[in-house]
Amino acid sequence: MNLKEVKQLARERMKGYCRVCKECNGIACAGEVPGMGGCGSGDSFKRNYESLKNIKLVLKTIHDAKNPDTSIEIFGRKLDLPLITAPVTGSSINMGGYLSEEEYSDSAVIGSIKANTIAMTGDSANPDFYIAGLNSIKKVNGEGIAIIKPRENSKIIECIRKAEEAGAIAVGIDIDGAGLVTMALHGQPVGPKTLEELKELKESTKLPFILKGIMCVEDALLAVEAGVDAIVVSNHGGRVLNHSLGVADVLSDIVKAVGGKITILADGNVREGTDILKYIALGADAVLVARPIIWGAYGGYDEGVKLVIDNFKNELKQAMILTGCKDIKSIDNTKIVNLNR
Repeated sequence: MNLKEVKQLARERMKGYCRVCKECNGIACAGEVPGMGGCGSGDSFKRNYESLKNIKLVLKTIHDAKNPDTSIEIFGRKLDLPLITAPVTGSSINMGGYLSEEEYSDSAVIGSIKANTIAMTGDSANPDFYIAGLNSIKKVNGEGIAIIKPRENSKIIECIRKAEEAGAIAVGIDIDGAGLVTMALHGQPVGPKTLEELKELKESTKLPFILKGIMCVEDALLAVEAGVDAIVVSNHGGRVLNHSLGVADVLSDIVKAVGGKITILADGNVREGTDILKYIALGADAVLVARPIIWGAYGGYDEGVKLVIDNFKNELKQAMILTGCKDIKSIDNTKIVNLNR
């Protein structure tokens, strides 16, 4: 099995829900929510693509970075590369249903472990999907992270307790899910959170707490004030608000404001190893990856996911060699030119 074969199988099995385009730029799937596209005209999805494409790498070949170390330590774990599988649910709703929720979740979580990284599992309008993710985490002895929709705090705390029982290494909420169409269609109340509500959630658990969906400096500062352990700079894949900025547009300013005070993850159109290097150079500690993991799962189950992540690692290592980076800490803004500025 190779990556080309995995993508071809995924294309066939996703039945038009995802075309697995050569360039995953949000054009073909614009407006397909539910589905795999961006909301409205798909502008926010497209902007994630465009803003990241506008980060260019500085080719450098006179140095001694001949065998770069791609590993990092995060949430008390050593990972082979700064990549975490993003929380994705709704195989039947968004991906065509070739895989059951349990099959997709197992593929993502177990495949990530096989590639020596970890996965986040997600939440959905169907409560069974959250449980499916926790069951997958149990199968890898708790080596996973549970992300919960921004429901009422009492409901979130119930979900946190279930994650603790499953042995998860961290929990969080994807606060950018406050406007998700799929939640509204199923009558599930979600919405924004106040600073006090975030503090209550953080204080409800001893696990590291992650806030996913930060896209401005003001919210990043409030996340630090709330005491959360990590933020994910993300516009939810462009699936909740049309015409928002891309992640690469806002990441540097957020890092300037809160870098060193909190772990910063970036989530937006990561499709190859060079994209990981770009986001690290902009100041992220690691990235989240969603769609390529879905392709891996649909094209080859957990082995397909492992293949996708291993390919990311190989591409990242090659990019580090050609930009003069010995290790992840060596990647900084001197390795890129930001054409968005």
